[in-house]
Amino acid sequence: MSEDLQFASSQLADETRPIHSINLAPLSDLTHAQAGQFSAAWAELNTMRRLALLTHMIEQAEANIHLNFHTILRECLDDAESQIRKLAIEGLWEDERCSLITPLTQLLAEDPAPEVRAAAASSLGRFVLLGGLGEIAEAHAQQAERALHAAWFRPLEVTDVRRRALEGLAYSDALHVHEMIDIAYYDEEAVMRQSALFAMGRSADRRWARMVLAELDNQDAAMRFEAAAAAGELALRAAVMPLIRLLQDVDGNVREAAALALGQIGGKTAHRALEATVQSKDARLAEAAEEALEELVFDNQDIDHVLMAYEEDAEDGEDAELLAEEYNEEDDDLYRDDDADLYDAEAFIDDFLADDANALIDDLLEDEEDDLAWDDDEASEDEAS
Repeated sequence: MSEDLQFASSQLADETRPIHSINLAPLSDLTHAQAGQFSAAWAELNTMRRLALLTHMIEQAEANIHLNFHTILRECLDDAESQIRKLAIEGLWEDERCSLITPLTQLLAEDPAPEVRAAAASSLGRFVLLGGLGEIAEAHAQQAERALHAAWFRPLEVTDVRRRALEGLAYSDALHVHEMIDIAYYDEEAVMRQSALFAMGRSADRRWARMVLAELDNQDAAMRFEAAAAAGELALRAAVMPLIRLLQDVDGNVREAAALALGQIGGKTAHRALEATVQSKDARLAEAAEEALEELVFDNQDIDHVLMAYEEDAEDGEDAELLAEEYNEEDDDLYRDDDADLYDAEAFIDDFLADDANALIDDLLEDEEDDLAWDDDEASEDEAS
């Protein structure tokens, strides 16, 4: 054991010393041999001390990209305490090495603690996504998918584990996953129905548009929240006006989800509403609207036009700010209407809904038809498969 690692271990063993005052850098990027040496000191720590240590490691790793505690976190997957195993899984969220799939599948299948199995299911969903994106071998993605599939169908498995398995499987394009989402949507347990909406959005499949749009008006705030998020993930233009109404929802989380969804969907109407909402007296809603505006602008494909124009004109000495200003004037679909009254976010939304809705109704009906229309050929292919 190196001197720095030995010194850090001795400080951690001194329970009178707060962990936040200890330099944890020597615990970063440990080799497996060093982790084995550290495990002896780890075993001497009581549960609360180990929990505090893991929490601080995860927080420091999030704040400093140069710190990597994955080796220790992997060792903690075998800890005797379920809280530590769960926290270790969550701390490994950015570890995308396929060697993590096997221990996660074992935890999902065998761990006695439901919260650990649920965390393992959530983590395995990442590998289903990576497989779909072609970033890992298909065999590895299928291993994760099989484990999640088994958890969904396991007799007597608790709801929380099954719903996390469903959310992970939503990244898969397998036909049976559509059936699982549909079953979950009509489940008697509210949390399973919430996960069904979550999975609908994650699937990026517009077959769910009608259900998602309907749930934007659900009496349950949790369902409205998931529906708003799913509408954003599916980029449902028909959801723009319902989402603008949800900016005044009684539930703060729903308001914020609606703002973020509008940023994902985009368009002039969403942009105007978000610009007004930035001025809201609700600080969290205003922050969400600002974040949504940033995503709306930078994700919009027309931004490519700005960048290309800048690159072409830069050689001629064009000033970037002048170019952006010129684009502002010519392409108001990304920017606010100068006639929009932004004196107060809530008042603007009221006026917007009252005055602009009739003018936009034809466009929104077309959007709804687009969102709800099935491609017959695609549907036939699904049935055939």
